[in-house]
Amino acid sequence: MRNLKDYILLSLKGLAMGAADVVPGVSGGTIAFITGIYEELLETINSVNLSALKKLKTEGLKGFWKHINGNFLVALFLGIGISIVSLAKLITYLLEHHSILLWSFFFGLILSSVYLVGKTVKKWNVGKIIGLLIGAAIAFYITILPPMENPNALWFVFLSGAIAICAMILPGISGSFILLLLGSYEMVLGAIKDVKLTIIAVFAVGCVTGLLSFSKLLNWMFKKYHDLTIAILTGFLVGSLNKIWPWKETISTRINSHGETVPFIQENISPFNYAEENQLVFAILMAVIGLVLIIGLEKFAKKEA
Repeated sequence: MRNLKDYILLSLKGLAMGAADVVPGVSGGTIAFITGIYEELLETINSVNLSALKKLKTEGLKGFWKHINGNFLVALFLGIGISIVSLAKLITYLLEHHSILLWSFFFGLILSSVYLVGKTVKKWNVGKIIGLLIGAAIAFYITILPPMENPNALWFVFLSGAIAICAMILPGISGSFILLLLGSYEMVLGAIKDVKLTIIAVFAVGCVTGLLSFSKLLNWMFKKYHDLTIAILTGFLVGSLNKIWPWKETISTRINSHGETVPFIQENISPFNYAEENQLVFAILMAVIGLVLIIGLEKFAKKEA
């Protein structure tokens, strides 16, 4: 039975998840996993079904709320919502003006997450290693796909939400990066900053639809093939490191919705071949901070459990 302190801590975990989901390349699912709430999150999302409606009819609001783990959902998504709304402008600024340091921080974060997620596999064998390699290959392939042009239609906003939310709950696969690939990232982030309610509402409905559908598959996989599922998710984290590499060379550019020239296709390069100041020392420092932060967060979550 959780008390007020537990729900405050849960909201703080939500804040961390929201902050991660805003950045293209970092997954809120990773934060959920290392803070020990991932499987409960999947089970809770999966409980929002027809049985919940039957509970509402037979046992009233109290029985329904208990069935869907309502207090958990409210505390967690409150933190996620506050984080996304409050950090959207900050993350946009950092990506534009301090991209190397920001990506270095998250590179360290994901690197430590590979170890923390992978060590939860009880016993590694050939099958689980193959699962890890398949997960890494899929994630790596996603990171090298060229971005699409956004058709700017509400049906595509809905589809973007449904696909991106599936990625957001997968450790290693970033929902924000999926939005970039679909060409919807700027539109959605701009809608949040400018409070465009129609786009936000359609995107939210898409997210809910995708979340309720995909969580059932993940929940089933955890129950039937727990360690293999974790091995595949660890592979997703490994493959996603390609996207988060801080030093990139722009191959082609495009004009965004504000008439600005922005990178369209980029490839990773050595920091020593980087045309501008590589900020290598500070980049390494930020990576170490990200690594230590995640390990500390995991130890704190275990202590509180």
